Amino acid sequence: MAPVHVLVFPWPLQGHINSMLHFAAGLLDAGLHVSFVHTEHNLRRLDRAKAAASPRLRLVSIPDGLPDDHPRSVDDLKDLSKSLMTTGTVPYRALLASMLSAGSHAADGGFPPLSCVVADGLLPFAIDIAEELGVPALAFRTASACSVLAYLSVPKLMELGQVPIPVGADLDEPVRGVPGMEDFLRRRDLPSACRLRADTNAVDPLLHILVNYSTHSAKARALICNSPASLEGSALAHIAPQMRDVFAIGPVHAMWAAPALPTSLLREDEGCMAWLDGHADRSVVYVSLGSLAVISLEQFTEFLSGLVGAGYAFLWVLRPDMVGESQRGVLQEAIDAAGNDKVRVVDWAPQRDVLRHRAVGCFLTHAGWNSTLEGIVEGVPLVCWPFFADQQINSRFVGAVWGNGLDMKDVCERAVVEGMVREAMESAELRMKAQALAQQVRRDVAEGGSSATEFERLVCFIKELTVKAATASNNTV
Repeated sequence: MAPVHVLVFPWPLQGHINSMLHFAAGLLDAGLHVSFVHTEHNLRRLDRAKAAASPRLRLVSIPDGLPDDHPRSVDDLKDLSKSLMTTGTVPYRALLASMLSAGSHAADGGFPPLSCVVADGLLPFAIDIAEELGVPALAFRTASACSVLAYLSVPKLMELGQVPIPVGADLDEPVRGVPGMEDFLRRRDLPSACRLRADTNAVDPLLHILVNYSTHSAKARALICNSPASLEGSALAHIAPQMRDVFAIGPVHAMWAAPALPTSLLREDEGCMAWLDGHADRSVVYVSLGSLAVISLEQFTEFLSGLVGAGYAFLWVLRPDMVGESQRGVLQEAIDAAGNDKVRVVDWAPQRDVLRHRAVGCFLTHAGWNSTLEGIVEGVPLVCWPFFADQQINSRFVGAVWGNGLDMKDVCERAVVEGMVREAMESAELRMKAQALAQQVRRDVAEGGSSATEFERLVCFIKELTVKAATASNNTV
């Protein structure tokens, strides 16, 4: 069989890049060639001194259409989406065409012609253009299956009058329109875009975008979810009839190490590992609200007071753009009060290494899907303070379904932070459930497990698509 060449195209944000790089590593492990697409802006931010370890992996790029000084922050995601779909489509089409050309193999130093595209589900144009050019395309969702199902259920929720959620509504009212979640889902657990915007009392434009993108995945040859069946089997079962095929793999970070090439858009502080070495087992609270969350000075102060009040040492990932310069004075006062040996603050951390460190006792997280899975794999109890998008529903599953942590959504008060951190650090029941969940998911990714078996099926599926596409191409010549 001819070599298989897959183009992998993530949405250009840190969390999406992370999981799709691990997925790319799996394709390499299976003997496939991979072209990994960055935006030109992100590629310039990466440490290019690190080189790809595999001759079957290369980095390529397209412009995102925004000026270099554009913040590309959480408030600007609609700008990025619109720009990619307009400015980015022409160079993307040209990139695919160049990979399909007759001389592509020789010109690319041994890379075979393009066989298949695996594009982020939030990049529907990448799927459509590939199919227009005769390249089979699959969608990859980096969010949880339960959140994808929630987005797919929004039209029904609108018919039932449960979405959009009015400003000031009772957020504890049950939600009945998401299949399999009728017994525990509340309004506050739906993705944040389901709520009317408090500033305008209008529907969040992001809701229609995410619903349309989720529905669009039905046009792809298959949907790939970074979700083990044992964790999200019910959601996956309800998604499957709406797609042409579904592959439940993952957690991908636990299946394959990321390729030896630059991955982080933010510089990691390796010194925090030595700091953790100096602390007793399960004595440190790890705090990270991800790469996008922005909090007010008031919320920052409540978090900080609660953490100090809990009495445990804590390692806090606090990006410079998360609160602003006003955080520094308050932070220094708290560090002085708590004692310098009990507090470590870094701009960014090697999270998976931190979570598996013996000193970490719990993880205060935004409940992004990557972070949730990383905490699950390491058996660390979670305290979830979701910020936006799928994080609300992820945190509900942590607290009410899987039982490996606590759900602190819609509250940011020092007494609540202090109480939940203490419970997560001290509850034997939470720790037992977290560790049992970790063992279950590790079985999924091990040889013969559901995720490993699904990935083998996926590789065969891609190879079969490649053969069919080549045959169709030859028949048209």
